[in-house]
Amino acid sequence: MSCDHGAFVRSRAGRLRQAMQLASGFLALALATTLWFGGAVQAQETQIIHPGSMAVTGFSGTVIPDFEQVSNFAEDPNFEEGLPPGVEPVDETFIDTTRATLRVFDVSRLGGPASGQLVFTPPPFEVTAGQIGQVFAITYDDGVRDGAPSGIPNLYAGATSLHGIRIVTSDEDADGRPERQRRGAAGATFMDGQFGTENGGGPGTIWKIDGITGQVSKFADIDTNSGPGIGDVTFDNIHRQFFASDLDTGLIHRIDANGALVDTFDHGVAGRPAHRLAPLADDGSAMDIEGAAFDSEDPDSWGYTQDERRVWSVAYHGARLYYSVGEKAEIWSVGIARDGSFAGDPRWELTVKADKDHVVTDIAFDISGFMYLAQRGPVENRYDYSRFADSGEGEVIRYWRENPDDPATESIWVEMPQDYVIGFPEDNQQSAGGLDLQYGYDADGNLDTSVCTETLVKTGDKLRDNPALAEQLAGGGPLAMHGVQITPTALVRPANIPPFGSWFVDFDGYFEDPEVEAHVGDVEVWHPCEGRAGYYEQIPGGGYLPPFYPPDFPPPGGVPPCLDVEDVRYFCTPSGLEAELHLRDPAGFGSDSIKALSRTSDVGVISPQSHAPGTAYTIGITGHYPGDTVDVGLCFYRQSDRDRGGYFPCCKMTVPLRTPAVSCER
Repeated sequence: MSCDHGAFVRSRAGRLRQAMQLASGFLALALATTLWFGGAVQAQETQIIHPGSMAVTGFSGTVIPDFEQVSNFAEDPNFEEGLPPGVEPVDETFIDTTRATLRVFDVSRLGGPASGQLVFTPPPFEVTAGQIGQVFAITYDDGVRDGAPSGIPNLYAGATSLHGIRIVTSDEDADGRPERQRRGAAGATFMDGQFGTENGGGPGTIWKIDGITGQVSKFADIDTNSGPGIGDVTFDNIHRQFFASDLDTGLIHRIDANGALVDTFDHGVAGRPAHRLAPLADDGSAMDIEGAAFDSEDPDSWGYTQDERRVWSVAYHGARLYYSVGEKAEIWSVGIARDGSFAGDPRWELTVKADKDHVVTDIAFDISGFMYLAQRGPVENRYDYSRFADSGEGEVIRYWRENPDDPATESIWVEMPQDYVIGFPEDNQQSAGGLDLQYGYDADGNLDTSVCTETLVKTGDKLRDNPALAEQLAGGGPLAMHGVQITPTALVRPANIPPFGSWFVDFDGYFEDPEVEAHVGDVEVWHPCEGRAGYYEQIPGGGYLPPFYPPDFPPPGGVPPCLDVEDVRYFCTPSGLEAELHLRDPAGFGSDSIKALSRTSDVGVISPQSHAPGTAYTIGITGHYPGDTVDVGLCFYRQSDRDRGGYFPCCKMTVPLRTPAVSCER
């Protein structure tokens, strides 16, 4: 028998009696939602992921195993009477391995314009706790199969401790159930449904869900993770690789497309010194569920690495990997080199300004260059399964780059972010730590895939729970719901207070658990935008043709060219297309600056204003058609020669740049 989130374990008869006390409209809605909740949708012959599909993670719920065998709940509504005298029901309550910890929703038709209402979707595809355990972080790949694009991505999910840690020892009272333990004990193991150990999983496992068949398999395993789990996982579509943060060690792991661990980046050691902070190595702490120091209700005993080096969220964007660190929520980035490796150039981006210092568990970028951040409250773990984080103070905010950059500020991002209204409760800060961008919706609530990232989806608790607004909210469905809020990105505060300009989707279809907290996790949307690229986003395709030199070059004597091209990358910015030129000086000329001119009529080329040693040269290109080849003349020189005035030597070359056949979104 599945019980509603454990802390409020009730018999089916009890649930029915409570449901009958609701208004008749609520009862009809509640009964309708349970129609898709009867069992997990199994692997299918047709695809399970479409453009706009929304994947959501959350706690799978609880059960008292074999409870029907000891209690006739139709005659005995108090389930305590079905247990031996003196036995606490919560001690016999376990993770329900038959219920879903990941669901993929079809949110293509929301049924009408936003009015703060609950949306009832078609039955979602489900992956159960028995298959993969509890998961939080999710990401999609690019849908390349056997070397060819298929248009149907696979979905990946990382094991988590953010929905609690549960341990058990062997059955001692012959009731057919193991014994729950609050503290570490000899012979303790993780509870079934915690990490998918039944299918070979563990706390460092990343699972793969096939986007066509729904088949589940183990993709990668960070086997040194002792229990804290995976913080986040992201896909690099340029190099076809993944990055995952390890809450045990603080390392960011680079993983190839086949699931093999390649190498790591250690923010504590290699990142912190870039911002004048002392290096900090992992202290080696680990989760020991057999040791006396382990306390299931004290996350400080779980083996997390130190807060100052603990990497939570990761997001690949614009040839850099962005990541969040610690409860103070610093956002950093590190470059990804042309071969896909870590470039070794960590950079502090900003320190989050919000009402509370909470960790940032998700990062996303839209096509306009906005960076979105989702907070989640401090980790908790109530023995009764009721609360996994201190919620009600988590924000969703967005930053954007200063344009032009303000030299008086340390960061290239604006100092004060904008924030969003999350949920109807007072203060509207119900973030559960997940967010992503979605296509736009038309006036009737239908998905519009012609608009790339016009909508923001974010997870939250108690999203429609506000007694002061109960009468207004009643027509839009049950108030006790935890799941996803869908909002146009333009509705930043003070707009949308209260959020009647949003739609809401419940995670599990149960509406009798108003007091649970942080039972919802991450959300990710499959929203490919073919033919369009976002600001500061690297654009696949394009390139360059062999460069050519002035007619009298090279000089006699076999002197090598003083300038050559190694690679060209393209990005979109608010000013238009940018080309990042990776140049080399094969003759040892010693140049450190370039001047760029257009050799193609009606096309403008903008030279870089400054250049940091050892980095690529960036030029702007305007007035071209996507896919055109633009001839760019370069003058390669030493800045010290130019500073002396008068004539200065300059190595000249023309590079035919083959621009990508995509447009920069406006």
